[in-house]
Amino acid sequence: MSDEAAFLARLFGALPADPAPYRRALTHGSAARESYERLEFLGDRVLGLAIARLLYERFPDEEEGKMSRRYNALVDRETCAEVGRALGLPPMIRLGRQAREDNASLSDNVVGDVVEALLGALYLDRGHDAAQDFVRTHWAPFVDGQKRAPVHPKSGLQELAAARNLGVPAYELVGRSGPHHAPTFRVRVSLRSHGEAEAEGASKQEAETAAAAALLEKLS
Repeated sequence: MSDEAAFLARLFGALPADPAPYRRALTHGSAARESYERLEFLGDRVLGLAIARLLYERFPDEEEGKMSRRYNALVDRETCAEVGRALGLPPMIRLGRQAREDNASLSDNVVGDVVEALLGALYLDRGHDAAQDFVRTHWAPFVDGQKRAPVHPKSGLQELAAARNLGVPAYELVGRSGPHHAPTFRVRVSLRSHGEAEAEGASKQEAETAAAAALLEKLS
């Protein structure tokens, strides 16, 4: 049995009837034309539905706004990447030479995308119930760790700015660096003359979130 087959058997409890979608889910675009991108598109939607159902059942009395905040934290790229690392996924990702040299397997974007792609492959292979069970098992520590619905830093900054009459936070992309498959974005957020902060992230959204969190800390 190959290392990849053994990994899939351990991850899903049995060897897949058709290993091709799973192999594709583990393949980065730098390694082959048939990469994980289409399966990641599918898996993203599978994950969203699975998390929505999980939250709907776990918090039967919680209002929509709070469930939305929980949802956003559970499906974001950082959480998906943490799940992937807990599964031992990075060494199994097939990368081209340059991507390997750039340590793409350490990127939240790449690891998170592969997690979603594997969910897409599992959905095609075994259906929604199997995908739902997989999400329930591997996202459980993150759901259990949410003692209360988290407030997203961008929402928190906007609420604080409104409460203090500081205006509306303005976000500006001030830089982008790194290789195409693992870029780093730098964003500045400012509140008129009341303060500003900069931060980096693997996506523009992640950088905006980190910048908002930094400015919130300054203003608190």
